[in-house]
Amino acid sequence: MFHESLIYDVIIYIYACSILLYFADFLNRSRKVNRIAFWLLAIVWALQSVFFVLSMVEKEYFPVLTLFETLFFYSWILVTFSLVINYLFRVDLLVFFTNVLGFSVLALNFFANKEASPMVAERLTSELLFIHISLALVSYGAFSLSFIFSLMYLVEDRMLKQKMWNKWLQRLPGLGLLDLYSYRLNMIGVPLLLLALILGAIWAHLKVNASIWLDPKVLVSVAVFIAYSLYLYQRVTYGWMGRKLALWNAGAFMLILLNYFISGSVLSFHQWL
Repeated sequence: MFHESLIYDVIIYIYACSILLYFADFLNRSRKVNRIAFWLLAIVWALQSVFFVLSMVEKEYFPVLTLFETLFFYSWILVTFSLVINYLFRVDLLVFFTNVLGFSVLALNFFANKEASPMVAERLTSELLFIHISLALVSYGAFSLSFIFSLMYLVEDRMLKQKMWNKWLQRLPGLGLLDLYSYRLNMIGVPLLLLALILGAIWAHLKVNASIWLDPKVLVSVAVFIAYSLYLYQRVTYGWMGRKLALWNAGAFMLILLNYFISGSVLSFHQWL
């Protein structure tokens, strides 16, 4: 446990340095500073992976059952996605904004109880539960990046309409690309969330006696799926694009935040212990 705590502290410090360097690059573009920030972020990812494996070995289960574990896994997902997308598409500002979110999640994790018991009894755990939670978190990671792309779209659209020509506008991808990236990430997130909901329903049917369909978190999770499904439907069927779809995407992401807060509510079976 001492080694894990030390690794976690190192992750926080290196992550903070990476964010600060990305911020410096954001203010005054520098390829050297950007490169250092990227490699520090890669080190963060490696240390997060080591921390996760050590936790898995110590606890003898896939560590996604407590608030601390899920927030840590969600942060790891954000770092992973941002590194992959930056490698493929070279969208530096996405990496900066995504990892501001990822670092905030890790910082909030200081207030989570690392020694908390899993949210379900040991007799209720199964491979279905671990896959259900993991798929849901990966889908939320995809939705998070999609949300950031939509925010970047709204900012760039406003800057263009107000003719605010500056160095930051030049670093943003075109509106068409931002819209496309957001759409593709939602294409990844929606089927993953659907699988997570199906597996969660199967697990609850097998392991939980009480009805889950009136559980607030289940209801909001279904609402999240419907909201993002309508996003895809409107894009494919009616050809919605641009600002209207970006605003819809931002609203759908607010449902995800609501879903997170319900996790801490005594009203939900999913409450964190």
